[in-house]
Amino acid sequence: MKGLTDFLRDYRRSEERLPLRVRRAIEAQQQQSEVLIAWVLLAVVALFSLLYAISPKTFPAEVKFVPVPWALGSYFVFSLIRLALALRGYLPGWFLTLSVVADIVLLMVLIWSFHLQYMQPAALYLKAPTLLYVFIFIALRALRFDSRYVLLAGGMAAFGWAVLVAYAVFVDDGMARITRDYVAYIFGDKILLGAEFDKIITILLTTVILAVAIMRARRLLVSAVTDQARADDLSRFFSPEIARQITASGGELRPGQGRLRQAAILSCDIEGSTTLAKKVPPDELMSLLVEYERRLVPVIQKYGGSIDKFMGDGILATFGAAVSSPTYCADALCCLEALLSAAAAWRAEREAMGQEPLTIRFTIASGEVVFGMIGDESRLEFTVLGEAVNIAIKLDKFAKEIGCLALVDRPAFELARRQGYEPSRRTTLRPRQRIGGVEGVRDVVAID
Repeated sequence: MKGLTDFLRDYRRSEERLPLRVRRAIEAQQQQSEVLIAWVLLAVVALFSLLYAISPKTFPAEVKFVPVPWALGSYFVFSLIRLALALRGYLPGWFLTLSVVADIVLLMVLIWSFHLQYMQPAALYLKAPTLLYVFIFIALRALRFDSRYVLLAGGMAAFGWAVLVAYAVFVDDGMARITRDYVAYIFGDKILLGAEFDKIITILLTTVILAVAIMRARRLLVSAVTDQARADDLSRFFSPEIARQITASGGELRPGQGRLRQAAILSCDIEGSTTLAKKVPPDELMSLLVEYERRLVPVIQKYGGSIDKFMGDGILATFGAAVSSPTYCADALCCLEALLSAAAAWRAEREAMGQEPLTIRFTIASGEVVFGMIGDESRLEFTVLGEAVNIAIKLDKFAKEIGCLALVDRPAFELARRQGYEPSRRTTLRPRQRIGGVEGVRDVVAID
């Protein structure tokens, strides 16, 4: 008993050490398992009832008390209550314990009632194949990934069968029926104690093996849920694509790793943000930036874009860098049009509320970039490097100079058309433009 108490205490401590989010995720999985368990147990009692209803009744007609329907009826009502509570998500530990005990007790009562209904010696029920259902009840508890309830179910089953054996031996004049003759046991109303001990040992060994398997499986479940929670946390700081690469690396990420990719670079920027920062309180400014990112980031991700970094009021996103894509430029241009619509809707909302409208500019360039990791072992960062990045950022300043909300480098625009992009807005080609910080002249396309 002391060993079991220590096990339960250590189990509770290990559970309490888990992060709250991990515990809640495991509890959600367990809640789903309890709903499944409740449905299966309801199906079991329904099967019991069906088999009893259609099977020929061999007990004498003068029997006044027929206990099997009462036992099945009680079990059915209890199963309905359990299912209702499972669907509502109200299954405290004490009820789960009661549920396990009730399952085994009701099954044992059902088996015990056979000798009353058929008016035979208690040795009769020791041969009832209904005992095999205890293995279903024990196995069902494994769905919860909690070895405590598996051990409870197996322990109750072994104890319950031991009580039934004791009743058959000591209460119902069974001492005279004890035999060592296996044939007499099979074909008569004799009791073979060795066979009953074998059943108890089988129940206990099955329970222990299953409990050990559940403990090992639970470690894997906790590890998987913890990894998922970490991935979710990473997704708050990195794009989903980057988060998946980090979690899939198994801690083997090293600075200096990089690869060449054909990609489109999207730059988003709020015009006049420096002036705005001087006019509004810090909290209001930060709330504004949060709203700005909340509206734009989902649009970028919807079209397959990956957020490379937030630069104050700027957003730098990539298409085809973190995850290779055959339509990266088309995706970027489609995203740009959706961003223009989102920005216009936000501007209209702010004007309707009497707030200062914001002007957001978008620029795109494409080309070969290096996508990889920089930093040192204590601080790593995924980034993109290349001429396309520089052009996209420089186009932003040029777009402001010419009063354009969306400007695309011509090679990127033409590549997007070849990849299936069809403009839904008016486009204007501006040839041979001199863009500050970019060598030579470039053709650009303005999108209204």
